Amino acid sequence: MSRAFTREEDSENAIAGIGERPISHHRNLVTERGLAMIDSELAALRDDLGRAEKRADRERIALISRDLRYWTARRESAELSLPEPGSDLVRFGMGVTLEGDDGRKVHWKIVGEDEADPAKGTISHVSPMALALYGKRIGEIAVVNGKEWEIVKLSDN
Repeated sequence: MSRAFTREEDSENAIAGIGERPISHHRNLVTERGLAMIDSELAALRDDLGRAEKRADRERIALISRDLRYWTARRESAELSLPEPGSDLVRFGMGVTLEGDDGRKVHWKIVGEDEADPAKGTISHVSPMALALYGKRIGEIAVVNGKEWEIVKLSDN
């Protein structure tokens, strides 16, 4: 068997085995920024697909096609949700400043799953912290992993 033939088989197996990206079973709530991010991702992937098709790069086409299926499904299920201005209850899309019992403050914005990035101060609406915060007001306590956090400020952003 020629070596080239073996490589082609390996490449086909790699393409066949990439699988689909898992799609969350939770509601796909998104902020305006999250919706724009999905649209941007779709546009970039369509451009990438065109380039990969011109090069006849089958592996890249398979990967991009998988990602396009994921982002298309996420776009179709996206539910834009805006926080009620001036709300005194923690809701999706709001910023929440918390103070731990050690006096340390943190600020989180509650966003959709695809736009969450804790390193940048955004958490998913289905994260344990967000779930512990929902419906609470300034001065109330949320407990996550045995640690108490007091809500000290709410913002629309």
